[in-house]
Amino acid sequence: MNKALQVVIIVVLGIVGYVGMSSVYTVGEVEQVIITQFGKPVGEPITTAGLKVKMPFVQEVNPIEKRVLEWDGSPSDMPTKDKLYISVDLFARWRITDPLQYFLRLRDERSAQSRLDDILGSETRNAVAKHELIEIIRTTRDRVPLRDALLTDAEKAQNMGSLVPIQKGRKLVEEEIFTAAAEKVRVFGIELLDIRFKRINYNESVRPKIYDRMISERRQIAERFLSEGNGEAARIRGNRVRDLNKIQSEAYRQVEEIRGIADAKATEIYAAAYNESPAAVAFYEFTRTMQAYKSIIADNTTLVLSTSSDLFKYLKGMNPDGEIAPARMPGEKR
Repeated sequence: MNKALQVVIIVVLGIVGYVGMSSVYTVGEVEQVIITQFGKPVGEPITTAGLKVKMPFVQEVNPIEKRVLEWDGSPSDMPTKDKLYISVDLFARWRITDPLQYFLRLRDERSAQSRLDDILGSETRNAVAKHELIEIIRTTRDRVPLRDALLTDAEKAQNMGSLVPIQKGRKLVEEEIFTAAAEKVRVFGIELLDIRFKRINYNESVRPKIYDRMISERRQIAERFLSEGNGEAARIRGNRVRDLNKIQSEAYRQVEEIRGIADAKATEIYAAAYNESPAAVAFYEFTRTMQAYKSIIADNTTLVLSTSSDLFKYLKGMNPDGEIAPARMPGEKR
């Protein structure tokens, strides 16, 4: 009898312990809980951490994440407004703000990720289709490159080396996607916190053509820079030749001026020396005439001179034996 009573007591204690454990549950700091009874939610969502009590067996605990969650979509191809196919890779951050609505509509995180795929993918396609590629790539409005000021009118007409003006930019396009998607996911008890473009690339089919066009434009700009450099080099060489000629001409002018001053000074010295006396004048005339003879008379030279010529007067005064007659002083008669 005692053994049977002990067995009964142990069984009762076991049942009581099991029922007690089934009635108690804990809520963590990073989760919130929905209590369901026969699959249907009962009561308000439990969002505070601690030890909680529920009805055993008939009620079930459904934990829901409270932390910020990540959505990372797969890259997908879509056309832009200017008919360029690009591959867009997007990511977002979200959290569950209405656990009851989230549980009724989605139940689990896997369903939420699938619904985010549909909504964010659709809104991204709509936004990309409404904007040109440059609006999705660039982030700064009204930015002008420094080299644009040096472009010629023809190059500006071809938009070569310049940035196409934008109206919005990538940041505002992201905000458009965020605003449209946040309204649609709110009905699921989800708050969309942020959305960003992770990678934007050309579609594989058009990528080689785009790269070839970019290479061609860069080559045109490089050739323009090269022609500008050659023109600048030619201008520098021309200035160098001009400056060199100017320096040489100025140096030649200075040399001639110095030489002329020196000749005038020498002539002045000669004149002062040979005009001291009549004998000095006659000697000067004789030496200059002898120098002239040396310059104009050579072997087999024939001269035709007048008897009154200054060159002939010394030849006329020579004796047949080759001696020169004594020179006459001015005013002297022979």
